[in-house]
Amino acid sequence: MANTIKNLSDGDLVRLALASFHNKSKFIKTINRQYDKRFAIEGAKNGGSLLIKDPNEYEVTTGAIMNTQDITETTQTLTVATQKHIAFAFSSLERTMYVSDFEENYMNPAMSRLAAEVEYTVLSNVYKNVYNLSGTPATTPATLGAVLNAGVKLTQGLAPDDNRSVLLDPLAMAATVGGASLAYFHKASELERGFSEGFFGRAAGFDWYQSTMVPNHTNGTRTDSTPIVANLANVANGDTTLVTTGQTSGQTLKAGDVFTCAGIYAVNQETKQVYQHLQQFVVTADKTCDATDTISIAPTIYKSGPRQNVYHATWTSTAAIVHVAAGGSGTASAVYPQNLAYHKDAFTFVSADLHMEPGQRMARAVIEDVAMRIWHVADGINDKFKTRIDVLFGYKTMRPQWACRLRG
Repeated sequence: MANTIKNLSDGDLVRLALASFHNKSKFIKTINRQYDKRFAIEGAKNGGSLLIKDPNEYEVTTGAIMNTQDITETTQTLTVATQKHIAFAFSSLERTMYVSDFEENYMNPAMSRLAAEVEYTVLSNVYKNVYNLSGTPATTPATLGAVLNAGVKLTQGLAPDDNRSVLLDPLAMAATVGGASLAYFHKASELERGFSEGFFGRAAGFDWYQSTMVPNHTNGTRTDSTPIVANLANVANGDTTLVTTGQTSGQTLKAGDVFTCAGIYAVNQETKQVYQHLQQFVVTADKTCDATDTISIAPTIYKSGPRQNVYHATWTSTAAIVHVAAGGSGTASAVYPQNLAYHKDAFTFVSADLHMEPGQRMARAVIEDVAMRIWHVADGINDKFKTRIDVLFGYKTMRPQWACRLRG
């Protein structure tokens, strides 16, 4: 049997590929990553789903008399079912290439493409669960103000101060750095980086990253000041939908559209103090409108109790849904990039081992909780040695309140 690559074992090869993949990733390596080794073990299968418990929340009682409260635990399901791979073939002669040639000419470009595909797959889905927005629609962030306000959103959502990142597309990064007064930065290293490299390393409480994988969002064709929540009194604790009227039949709401409801304000999750800004909501499923509709939304509405997250003065009136005013995702049908500011634990990425068939030339490796498998297949008819590199993964927005979109 011919050697795979000169001086490179199968184990070395997959570790080289995985290291290159990790170095190419920007978003994935800044969020929570988990590796589940049960997937490829006989007798320990979990059906491709992980059940993750949400943090418990409580009410505080004033006074000496004990007031016990029921605990209702909630969970989220994360499914590991997305498989991506890159495959290529070498002739017998090509398989004798040196490691440096192989790494430069094949491995790095392949891992760059695979990492980009995985990153875009994750980003283009998780942003749709984020209801916090900072900045002005159709305006690329040109100052640190939008980023600082995003930090406020995270803090109000009780996100820890550490492990915060901001991911911007190149245009947003250039506009933000160019519009910032670099003289205000006290660290000489950031002054030099902003001037000479055109991006920040750390500023405004965030580690900064630039990526061309930042997705765009296309707003639905909905009318900007309708629909209207028919009766807030019908909204109950735990609701993930709103019944609306007044929309025009045929118009659309898109998953990822953000809106506010007149008079519904955000609430501090711990103290239950009412904030001065309206609660932002996001549409979680595409909807083609009728005269009356039921719209799927997030966050889940809690009007009272230990999980209270919204406040309205009466809960007996109607409330207009607004997309364009402060807090909305912008003009109908408009397309905006979805730059993100987030805490590490806002999102989770889980990878798992793929099956290894006995007698096949396969190898697996795990680096920083990202698993990868390499598989060599011989094609004797065409004198080709085919190689495929696979990753199996899942992802979920676990704490959307710990993330904020930067509109541009």
